[in-house]
Amino acid sequence: MEPLLVAQSVAKSFGDVPALRGVSLQVPEGQVFGLLGPNGSGKSTLMKLILGLLPPDQGSVRVAGMDTRQRPVDVRRIVGYVPETPRLYEFLTGIEYLDFVADMHRLDPGEKKERIGQFLKALELEGRGDELISGYSQGMRQKLAIIAALLHRPRLLILDEPLNGLDPRSAKVVKDTIHGLAKEGVAVLFSTHVLEIAEAICDRIAVIDHGQVVAVGTAAELRGKAGMPQSTLEDVFLTLTGTGDVRPIVEALLA
Repeated sequence: MEPLLVAQSVAKSFGDVPALRGVSLQVPEGQVFGLLGPNGSGKSTLMKLILGLLPPDQGSVRVAGMDTRQRPVDVRRIVGYVPETPRLYEFLTGIEYLDFVADMHRLDPGEKKERIGQFLKALELEGRGDELISGYSQGMRQKLAIIAALLHRPRLLILDEPLNGLDPRSAKVVKDTIHGLAKEGVAVLFSTHVLEIAEAICDRIAVIDHGQVVAVGTAAELRGKAGMPQSTLEDVFLTLTGTGDVRPIVEALLA
């Protein structure tokens, strides 16, 4: 069987500026696949192509066998997406927002209520759903966006820097949620610019630099390649190593 997500020789430019240069990758069901690269490397552009929000200039992207250019609406029905900076309706309460998202996906009322309660509890927002989103912290907003992406039980979950604004405990909760979904067969595409976070969460990792995939493998395999003579990964890894700011989060993820 073909992997759930297949990107083949994908290229995309904005004017004269190339964002992606012949990117190919595959993500099977049940795998947490990391996109690791510095800001501006092309990670977010690739995610938008996978969602069918942008067409590739060259190459193709297929999700569950569907070409994202030909069937973008069908693709988005089975994909959950959390952008790097989620935009939420701040005049709604958390539950009102999730109700709205669930209705957009045409969930049965009973199923909707059950799933909202389940995810609010799992992501430690239980008891906060009746508060206005305008009063939520950045971490609470991030978790609400993750819940919204999960309500329709997607087969592919796309997460763009999902740990932004989260404290270490919340980051660990999100990691456990991601791994639980993977065990149920969900394919997860996880974007980050911090090597240690990718290493703690992802089964396999693609390193992207200047719009190109420069290496793919497990974290251990990539570290081995980076240590080889004349390896282009060594300099890339130096820019992706976390600072002291993310150390508490990394320690929580590894706990």
